[in-house]
Amino acid sequence: MTSAASDPTFHRLLATHPNLHYDNKQGLMMDGTALAPLAEHYGTPSWVISADTLRQRAHNMQAAFKERGLSMGYHFAVKAQDHQACLSVLAQCGFGADVVSGGELKRALTAGMKARHIVFSGIGKTDDELTYAIQQNIGQINIESIEELTRINHLAETLQQRVRVAFRVNPDIDAQTHSKITTGRAEDKFGIAYNLIPALYRRTQQEMKGVELVGLAVHLGSQMLAEAPFRKGYERIAELVKTLRADGLSVTDIDCGGGLGIAYRGEDAPPPALWAKVIAETLGGLDVHLHIEPGRWLAAPAGVLLARVINVKEAARRFVIIDAGMNDLVRPAMYDSWHGILPLHAPPTDTLEERVDVVGPICESSDIFARQRTLPPLKKGDLIALLDAGAYGTVMSSTYNSRPFAAQIMISNGQEAVIRKRQTLDELLAQDVVPSWLARP
Repeated sequence: MTSAASDPTFHRLLATHPNLHYDNKQGLMMDGTALAPLAEHYGTPSWVISADTLRQRAHNMQAAFKERGLSMGYHFAVKAQDHQACLSVLAQCGFGADVVSGGELKRALTAGMKARHIVFSGIGKTDDELTYAIQQNIGQINIESIEELTRINHLAETLQQRVRVAFRVNPDIDAQTHSKITTGRAEDKFGIAYNLIPALYRRTQQEMKGVELVGLAVHLGSQMLAEAPFRKGYERIAELVKTLRADGLSVTDIDCGGGLGIAYRGEDAPPPALWAKVIAETLGGLDVHLHIEPGRWLAAPAGVLLARVINVKEAARRFVIIDAGMNDLVRPAMYDSWHGILPLHAPPTDTLEERVDVVGPICESSDIFARQRTLPPLKKGDLIALLDAGAYGTVMSSTYNSRPFAAQIMISNGQEAVIRKRQTLDELLAQDVVPSWLARP
């Protein structure tokens, strides 16, 4: 986490989040719904996700590609936000799913996403997961290794089916993002090395009867904020398509992956229009079916995490201790990620701000949401919102320190509903089974 000097101001945060504004009486509003009453009624910590923001961003992304004359397949990256209510919203917008486990595949299907609109990625697909995907006749499986290709071909032949696959290419491109979320370098665990593709492609199309190899896939990383890596990666894919076709091989589909970043901290984040422009200029003339796998860009701004101040501790620093912890939102502890923080009640205009560390209750030194953040004065009982928490928030939550899962609430057009109730301590403890042969004290 970087210094407070470059943090966006209170007013700048609002300006960069058009779905948020302050009402003089009700405080912080998200798409017309006051957040403080939700925190009071449902308790804290609580996640709030706006179906309206999710829906609007989905339409905005589709419009950007339509303006470029591109007919795209849209597959939401379920790893970013896997709740069936959110998946249902996106399915209604015409999105399919990009899944990385059998569990995510089941979630997508249960939420109403069509099997033919689902792509299965990930390096560790088990035989059971692959069998399930083949039996469901999903749209495509992205092959991550030669070994996986052999396994899936054998499974498909055993099931007497033929499955559509694409080779995920590792183009050895640095995505210029955090090292823990870049996926397209040679040393990363993802994909098949670029130079191995031509020979493997020919052998697969000529010899393997259980798979229908339709094309290539690439995913360079997450939270990408620069045009250059996208362009460089797609140019390499375009070169590879031309090489394969020159060898008489058929390439009909390109999965362009995802990774488009957002402005958590006021960064100069590229809009979908730029992504569409790069894809159009590098891959648009190849006469292939194009697919993308957005996740964070769609979901992150649609969600906030509500929390209450437990205490304010005066020590070497001023610590604002809240009831949400790294068990709820782990991104700051894991990636040093920055999330905007706003009080739910607007401070007076003449309020003097102060620098504080905003920390959680977990017994780990890494349970910190903000270091020396400039905020309006906060006291015990005050409510805050951590912004841009709709992606990689709830999906990465845990019950560390025996803290039950927080409630999740969806809002839309003035309506609200609990989409996952708060876990009780009794429900958490009920997951434990003590062997009958173990005597209790």
